Amino acid sequence: MSVRMPSNFGRLGAQESALDLLGHEILAEKAAALGRAGQRVEETLAKLRENGEGEHRNRLLKAAAEAVHGYFIQRELCGLRKHDAVIREYNIPRAVLVRLGAS
Repeated sequence: MSVRMPSNFGRLGAQESALDLLGHEILAEKAAALGRAGQRVEETLAKLRENGEGEHRNRLLKAAAEAVHGYFIQRELCGLRKHDAVIREYNIPRAVLVRLGAS
């Protein structure tokens, strides 16, 4: 399926302007999604630290690993490939990273 610009964007400058607006909106949504994913990581890691001992540990580890995995994917979609600084900043436990396949 091909997409065609509306006829009211007939001038080349207007087309470029419309594409710039779309690109800007896409970047804003990527940034917002990254922020939401980071917030979820913070929340799940806080729950893990507060209640991480005992019978709920496996459930909390799984939730934290899923949140971290989603955050890493969102970072990579934004072009951020290295996660070392994020791991240190969020103080992501080794038990969570092991569930992601990191050693």
